[in-house]
Amino acid sequence: MCEDNQNRVPTGVPGLDDILHGGYLPETATLVRGPPGSGKSIFSLHFLAAGIDADKIGLYINLGEPENYIRDTARDFGFNIDALNFLNLSASGDQFQSEETYTLFESGEVETPSLVENIRTEIQEIDPDYVVVDPVTEFRYLAPDDHQFRSQILGLVNYLKSEGATVLLTSQAAESMPDDDLQFLVDAVINLGEEPDRRTLHVSKFRGSSVRSGHHTLQITDAGMQVWPRLNPNRYERERTSTKLSSGVPELDSLLSGGLTTGTMTFLSGPTGVGKTTTGLQFMKEAAGRGQRSVLYSFEEDRQTLFERAEAVNIPLNEMIDRGTLKVEVIGPEELTIDEFTSQIRSEVEDNDAEIVMIDGTSGFEQSLRGVGTDPMKHLVKIGRYLRNMGVTGIVTNEVHEITGEFRATDQGMSHLADSIVVLRHVEYKGSLRKVIGVLKMRTSDYENQLRELEITEYGLRVGEPLPELRGILTGTPAWNNNED
Repeated sequence: MCEDNQNRVPTGVPGLDDILHGGYLPETATLVRGPPGSGKSIFSLHFLAAGIDADKIGLYINLGEPENYIRDTARDFGFNIDALNFLNLSASGDQFQSEETYTLFESGEVETPSLVENIRTEIQEIDPDYVVVDPVTEFRYLAPDDHQFRSQILGLVNYLKSEGATVLLTSQAAESMPDDDLQFLVDAVINLGEEPDRRTLHVSKFRGSSVRSGHHTLQITDAGMQVWPRLNPNRYERERTSTKLSSGVPELDSLLSGGLTTGTMTFLSGPTGVGKTTTGLQFMKEAAGRGQRSVLYSFEEDRQTLFERAEAVNIPLNEMIDRGTLKVEVIGPEELTIDEFTSQIRSEVEDNDAEIVMIDGTSGFEQSLRGVGTDPMKHLVKIGRYLRNMGVTGIVTNEVHEITGEFRATDQGMSHLADSIVVLRHVEYKGSLRKVIGVLKMRTSDYENQLRELEITEYGLRVGEPLPELRGILTGTPAWNNNED
């Protein structure tokens, strides 16, 4: 396997080099396939524009759209292709005005004008480093049968590679015109597709190297294409030392035997309004005082509500942001794909040294992100594994919808994802509604197995003494066992 990134040819598409472990292998042929409108020409322009920026010679053999259309498209997306060479073989060009039958590589002694001679002449004159044939499937109409088509394309590909070129071929993939034969003739196959809620890219073939598997998110914007790789947590790991992350509230730390263990995933679980977000922010506030950086991704509340509630309980989010110890991202419905979201997390961890990542709202996570499929929690598992591998402390708030009734730590059966589960619960005592907090699970250390009363005041969190007299919290019928009337 060739894994030397220094010998790779950049794709020009942001994010794609990461998927290909550095880019294309030099002097190979890649088939870019997809239905009409999937972005194959834009994909090709990225490749050629990157080559021009690197002082490489590029050749665009266009059999579909005419040159002026392609140049206009490049200009619209901000590509500088003034130095790009074109060989115009589109149906609107002179090459297809003749009634002659063209051949490709049947004979070197062909005396009449032919496509092969045009291509050979162009290659010999400009000696290109990068060549795009768009779309190569147009040659199928010029071949007498499928066998001749395959032979001719193989000859074309081998000829271009023998001249030292790295080649991209595009294919209009459709049921009415399968391109399986082309996929066998090339070194790599990149598929551009579309799901109901996002565009995708996946690499189904790549000779000579491993690649990142999966259907990755692809976007087309005014600046061109962007690929957001699917998160594979197994690719990331760094040395880490576990310590305790204090909340700054002695009684809460006592529940947790000193605090949360760094580099683990903690779920704060309970019904709405019980204080899950505030509890998570309390750990971030204390970490900020030590100069540690945190990131909060909020799926449940808008920015104004989140900030007002935090300020009301003495958690100064604006001050933490100004000092660079906190970043807050409020993510609305369908604003991001899952791959964009995980790429943001990676950037915060790897580029900005975030030590705590909080995902506020598993229901919002599940419903807001595009591309999560039918099992959104598998993506949360990957995020958790990534954070652990990187030594980052993860905090996830999970809303349990029943305010009263049978106790459940998580609605989605996610307790196996968490290293620790802190439960928050409403209970009734003498006609008043109170809050309690306790630890249901903690893999990394011992913990206090009793509940404590939780209050959220204008001065912050207040956690009381253990409540040994409180019974029935797990059965759904809490009761106070004491001698008071």
